[in-house]
Amino acid sequence: MKHSFYDVKAKKKVEAEVIKKVTYGAKGNERYAFKAKTCDGRSLTAFVNKATWNKASI
Repeated sequence: MKHSFYDVKAKKKVEAEVIKKVTYGAKGNERYAFKAKTCDGRSLTAFVNKATWNKASI
C-alpha cells in the first residue's frame, strides 16, 4: 500500500510503500502512524487517523 509522507530532508511530499503500522502513546491515548523508507534508507513516519489505520492492509 502506498501513502503520502513528508520528507524533511527533501522538504517535499513523497509517495512511499508502507512497511509497518505502529501506535504511539498510552492506552486510551494512542496515536496511529505508518512507517516507510526512502530509496536511500531514511525512515519516514506519517500520522493518520484510526479509521485509515484500521482500513490499511499491511
